[in-house]
Amino acid sequence: MIAMAYTEAYQATGKEEYRETGQEIFTYVLRDMTAPDGGFYSGEDADSEGEEGKFYVWTEEEIRQILSADEAHLVLKLFNVEKGGNFTEEATGRKTGTNILHLDQGLDEVVSDPEKSEKELWVSLEEARAKLFMAREKRIHPHKDDKILVDWNGLMIAALAKGARVFGEMRYAEAAQQATDFILSHLQRPDGRLFHRYRDGEAAVNGLLDDYAFFIWGLIELYETTFETRYLETALQLNDDGLRHFWDDGGDGFFLSPDDGETILVRKKEIYDGAIPSGNSVAALNLLRLGRITGNADFEERAMKIGRAFSAMVNQSPSAFTQFMMALDFGIGPSHEVIIAGDSAARDTRAMLKALREEFVPNKIVILRPTDVESPDIFRFADYTRYQTSIDGKATAYVCLNYKCEFPTTDVGKMLELLNVRN
Repeated sequence: MIAMAYTEAYQATGKEEYRETGQEIFTYVLRDMTAPDGGFYSGEDADSEGEEGKFYVWTEEEIRQILSADEAHLVLKLFNVEKGGNFTEEATGRKTGTNILHLDQGLDEVVSDPEKSEKELWVSLEEARAKLFMAREKRIHPHKDDKILVDWNGLMIAALAKGARVFGEMRYAEAAQQATDFILSHLQRPDGRLFHRYRDGEAAVNGLLDDYAFFIWGLIELYETTFETRYLETALQLNDDGLRHFWDDGGDGFFLSPDDGETILVRKKEIYDGAIPSGNSVAALNLLRLGRITGNADFEERAMKIGRAFSAMVNQSPSAFTQFMMALDFGIGPSHEVIIAGDSAARDTRAMLKALREEFVPNKIVILRPTDVESPDIFRFADYTRYQTSIDGKATAYVCLNYKCEFPTTDVGKMLELLNVRN
């Protein structure tokens, strides 16, 4: 969730520190939290060797031993290292002699060196960080919770797919694809429905609402990143399963558990969006996006029914339902459908998509209608796109507002103007 926040914050503001933070989160996940054959682990403990935070903290002396004098000076000052330590025990409040490396000011605010430019200081800092990282790798690592959960994997797939688009890093998309393939190979039942978790070669526990909603979210993001229709097809199949087995025909909205799951006293429905959004909120936005992609008005009507089912609760405290409010904002609009008709591999098609991805326009769906294929697969899911062809063989954008399309354009600037991101 925080990786998605930084990715979108960078897209909205262009601030480099947001991009760097988002990419560092992805680096950690791909390095430490990814299973060899795809799929993402659940977490890492805070303690190692029976001591809280031991893997992550440093003494001043350790840093001086690992780094050169100049590097140590830079790191100690920038990362607020104290001789007596800046890390205190929670129970006693005493300093432990160790330090949590952290920034509270920028490099230019803390360090000045008349003999080095800011760029040279950054290079020195990165070299020092690499040395500290290699030293830390020799420590005993915290225990890893190596369960692979479908719902959490769905969120990470969505985040990586977004990151691939916004940062132009296709290795993120490849990691998301590998995780998706893992889930479909190891956590999909013979009837196509989902299990919840995988560990040590065993898939178990029938999937819950969050598994379907979050994984469908990841599949939609992955489609908009790769335009491989197999992800859209799988999203639609799982969406049908979700509607069939989780939908409340009596009161609208989704139950957390399926209709053929274990017998429980009460089948609950949840809409509260905490650190992790609720399955109903995510499903509402999924339904709206799938409805716009396919032209299926029933999906959008279902999303509106979710809103009506929980409206009284949401109205009391809207800030507790932030993901739901995003779905509501999409549904009320304005929201756009953007169809790019062009040769998939052509430079002008790639340039049009790149320009679209650089702008923060959350309330939209994007479809690629390949013109280099006689009968592209997207026609099976979005039949209306067969009529949206390129102009004079050039990449052409069809920008539609709630299904009402403007005149197509081959001009990137005009496309962005129609999306209200340029005047």
